Amino acid sequence: MHTGTSPSPHTADAAPADTRGDLRVGLVGFGLAGSVFHAPLIAATAGLTLDTVVTASPERREQAGTEHPGARFADAPEELWDRADELDLVVLASPNKTHVPLATAALKAGLPVVVDKPLAGTAAEARELAALAEERGLLLSVFQNRRWDNDFRTLRQLVERGELGEVQRFESRFERWRPQPKGGWRESGAPEEIGGLLYDLGSHVVDQALVLFGPAVRVYAESDVRRPGAEADDDTFLAITHAGGVRSHLYVSATAAQLGPRFRVLGSRAGYVKYGLDPQEAALRSGERPAPGSPWGVEDESLWGHLGAGESPLTGGGRAVPTLPGDYPAYYAAVAAALRDGTPPPVTALEAAAALDVLEAARRSAREGVAVTL
Repeated sequence: MHTGTSPSPHTADAAPADTRGDLRVGLVGFGLAGSVFHAPLIAATAGLTLDTVVTASPERREQAGTEHPGARFADAPEELWDRADELDLVVLASPNKTHVPLATAALKAGLPVVVDKPLAGTAAEARELAALAEERGLLLSVFQNRRWDNDFRTLRQLVERGELGEVQRFESRFERWRPQPKGGWRESGAPEEIGGLLYDLGSHVVDQALVLFGPAVRVYAESDVRRPGAEADDDTFLAITHAGGVRSHLYVSATAAQLGPRFRVLGSRAGYVKYGLDPQEAALRSGERPAPGSPWGVEDESLWGHLGAGESPLTGGGRAVPTLPGDYPAYYAAVAAALRDGTPPPVTALEAAAALDVLEAARRSAREGVAVTL
C-alpha cells in the first residue's frame, strides 16, 4: 500500500503504470456528496477502485450495490482503520461536523485522505490536520471540485492570457431559488453542524476567488436568514480585498427569485459576463457518468459567456467565448497521480485553511457589522 506522498523508487524492472494494481478507496458516506460526486468520479478514474462504502443505511447500501457492483460495505468508519493495510485512500463524504475527527483518525491509521469541503469549521483545525498529514507523510486533499467547473476554467484561461487587462472587480454568484427549507444538517443552525450557505456554497466561491487573485487582506460580509423556519444563513454577500488590489464580490443565496450572472469580471481592457451553471452536477444527478472518449462537461453554445468593453451581452455586445468543458474527473486523476508518483495534490489542506480564514472573517464581519483585516 502506498500511503505517502513522495515518489516510489524507480528501478529498471519497475512495472509500467498501466500494469500496476488499482488503488483501493474507502468511501465514508453515501448521501448527496458520496453518491452523486465521489463514488461516480472514483469509479470513472483509471487506477482507482471503489473498494468499500461506509453506510449503515439499508436503502443507501442497496443503491450503492446497484451502482457499484463489487463494492464492500462497512457500518462505521472505524472498520476502515482496522483494515488500513487493505486500502490506499479514504474519502470523507460525511457530514461537516465529522470531517476533523474522521480525518484525524484516518491519518493516524496511516491512510491518505480526501475530505469534502469544508475541511473543518476553523482554519486552525485545518492547519492542525495539515501538520498531522505532513508529520505522517500522507496525502491530505480537499474536494474543491468547482475549480474544474467549465466557466471557472474558461475565466482562469482568460485571466492568465491577459485578455481582460488588469482585473479590477470580480463578481461571482452561486444563487438558487429554494423558498422552502429542506431541513437536515446542511440547514441546521446548530454551530457544531457547520451548516448554512456561507460554509457550503461560500467554500466554493471563496476558493475560486483566492485561486484567481491571491490572498485576501480584508473581508466584509452581510449574512441573513430569510426563509420562514430557516435556522442557518441562506442569503450571504462577501466582499474581499485581495493583496494584489482586486476586489471580489461574492454572493451565495437560496432566495434569489431572479438569478444573476454566474460571473461578471471587469478589467482595464475588457469585461467577461457568464450566465448559467456548470452542467456536471446535473449530469451526475441524472445518472450520467464520465467515460473515456465521450463528451463530458460540455454546454450549449447559447450559454457561452461574452467578452467585450462598453457593450452589454444582453443586447448582443461583445464576443462569445467558447466555454471550456468542465472536468471534475481531473480531480481524482490528480489524486491518483499524487499517491503513485508523489506529484502535488490537486488541492492542499493549507489552501483550504486560507479559504477558512476568509469564511471565519466573513462570519465575524456579518455578526459585528465591521470589516475584518486578515
